[in-house]
Amino acid sequence: MKYQAPKGVSEYFPPRSYAFEKVKESLLAPIRRAGYKLVELPVFEETELFTRGVGASTDVVTKEMYTFEDRGGRSITLRPEGTVGALRCIIEHGLDRGALPVKVFYSGQYFRAERPQAGRYRQFYQVGLEAIGSEDPALDAEVIAIADAGYRAIGLTKYRLEITSLGDRQSRAAHKVDLMKYIDGLTLDESTRARADINPLRLFDDKREEIRAMMTDAPILLDYLSEESASHFASVQKYLQDMKINFSINERLVRGLDYYTGTTFEFVHEMLGAQSAIGGGGRYDGLMQEIGGQPLTGIGFGLGIDRALLAAEAEGVVNAEDFGVDLFIIPLGDAAKTQTMILSQELRNSGHRIEIVFGDRPLKSAMKLADKNGARYVLIIGDSEIESGMVEIKEMSTGRATSISLTSLVATLAQESWTL
Repeated sequence: MKYQAPKGVSEYFPPRSYAFEKVKESLLAPIRRAGYKLVELPVFEETELFTRGVGASTDVVTKEMYTFEDRGGRSITLRPEGTVGALRCIIEHGLDRGALPVKVFYSGQYFRAERPQAGRYRQFYQVGLEAIGSEDPALDAEVIAIADAGYRAIGLTKYRLEITSLGDRQSRAAHKVDLMKYIDGLTLDESTRARADINPLRLFDDKREEIRAMMTDAPILLDYLSEESASHFASVQKYLQDMKINFSINERLVRGLDYYTGTTFEFVHEMLGAQSAIGGGGRYDGLMQEIGGQPLTGIGFGLGIDRALLAAEAEGVVNAEDFGVDLFIIPLGDAAKTQTMILSQELRNSGHRIEIVFGDRPLKSAMKLADKNGARYVLIIGDSEIESGMVEIKEMSTGRATSISLTSLVATLAQESWTL
């Protein structure tokens, strides 16, 4: 029997896994530089954590969660998103009892029982962060700027940032009155009506064209912002403008989770078709308290690694060929193999990516292997090289060979003139 990965799983292996790793590290680097600390979280939680935290009206809860009963009879769910698990961790371990804001980040696999298609998987990968305990609009701008820096670090240019405000409790209450009056005049099926009764904003996020058409003239939440919410949103925009981060206001932006309030944002890539969102997030005032914590405000994001990789490949800014080893060493004979093992250890300790040919391959076969593995340079060591104390390093792209003494090899390769 030939086994295969489950349907809808995003799985990465060489050489494409090199590009996946580059994208992931590019997204993580700006987060670390901004002082966010790692939390490593379980891939499953108690089901109630997600039903309470994510929102009963969302497709995530009603249609997409992988839920099962464990051996103890407890209802367990594979995590469909990152925020509520991170907040549970913060509450459980008392991180919110210290200096605020609490700033954490995480990455890993997430699971949703969706219909698989390009850019939408049942197992997918995300990088996320959360900042808990500060209402400062400058923090909103920092979170957005970190995500933008991650996409720029990958090399992406063909994306846009869309922002809006979903207001505070006062704003949403005033808007809900007029929105429900509008929705009551629509002809909706029973399930859509039920979703609207739980959270009428969900209809702005509906992907069906007939619902989109019905909502064209619906009242917009931005028109109902309280003075405090409007001032906060204006400050966020000002900070983004000062940092020269381009954005547009999308007055119908909702996102797919119920917990968002206030500043909400999404990054959209123009070359990905229907699944164009590559990441987003926003504020979630009240979520901490909803799952048993203090009444602290928070803001965060989730950036899809799979989507960002597709965007990078579409723009041609990452290629598997760009991630080969620095130096491929080919030993010819037992004495050369001993010398190679010592040399490779020194070079790896110096930070170089070194690969060795094993199995006593013929030289021609070894050179083909070096080329296949994307080696930038090749070094051949045989008895004559050991006897003379001189080796030649060949640059694979140009064929240029340079003679270097074995005793000074490590020091020579550490110089700026070498690009290992």
